Order: sequence, then C-alpha cells, then structure tokens
Amino acid sequence: MTNLAATTPVRPRHTSLAPIIDMVDVVTSRLNAWGAPVLQLGMRLWMAKVFFTSGLTKIQDWDTTVLLFADEYKVPLLPPEVAATLGTMFELGMPVLLVIGLFSRLAALPLLGMALVIQFVLGAANPSYDSVEHFYWMFLLLAIVVHGPGSLSLDGVLRHRLPR
Repeated sequence: MTNLAATTPVRPRHTSLAPIIDMVDVVTSRLNAWGAPVLQLGMRLWMAKVFFTSGLTKIQDWDTTVLLFADEYKVPLLPPEVAATLGTMFELGMPVLLVIGLFSRLAALPLLGMALVIQFVLGAANPSYDSVEHFYWMFLLLAIVVHGPGSLSLDGVLRHRLPR
C-alpha cells in the first residue's frame, strides 16, 4: 500500500488569492522601481547634510578645531592636527560625492568610520558622545555601502552607460 499523501503535490487551498497576490507583486515592484532610488537619494542627502555641516563648523575657527581634537575628541593614534585635517577633509569632501552620487560606496566608508569612532571611542570616554543618533548614521551609511547609491546618482548613470 502506498502513501498517497506523500506522492500527491500540495496545492494551495485558496487559489482565489492568486489575483490578489499578483496585484500585490505588481504594486510592490512599482514601489521598488521608483521608491528605492528616492529612498537611496534621501539617505545620501541626509548623511551629506550631517557631515558637511559639521565640516563647515570646523573650518570656521581652525584653531578651536585643533584644540578640540587635542582636548575633547582625542582620536587615538593621530596627532590632533592630523586628526582635525583628515576629519575636516572627509566631512567636506565625502558629502559632495554622496550628493552627486559619485563613488558613493567609497565615500560612505570614511563617514561610517567617523561615526564608529564618535560612538565607540569618544562615546566610551565621554557619555555626551554616546547617542542613538550615531547608530542611525551608521545604518544609513552601511545601507549606502551595501546597496549602493541607486539609479538617481552619477554612479547609476555611469553603470548603465559604460560598456561592460
């Protein structure tokens, strides 16, 4: 005697749901087609604003910036002048790349590194730098690194225009 249940394919009970499932798939794919690039652009613009604003603050009074890196920020392994220069260069340069969407994954990496240092190095030494906002920055920057800048970027345009 054979086991009929083991040889009979399992069919969905509610085949009447197939049109609804198809409609949800169409809506979801259309949302992804335009929504994902807009979301990726928003993430890039938001992170660019955060870091560019900080960079502008640093160049307004360079002596104070270097003093902050010597006394307050104390980045390990780097002299204050070097840390201030690198930090300011990254905060002013990488956001420009994020806004135009050029080398976006690469541009997000130093900003991600800065967010990690702010949260885990400075935050360990000074509780006022321990903020959940830094985790949001890290997630958004990591999403840019992992998923890329999207089609609303120079990276996206170049990817479609350049021969493979």
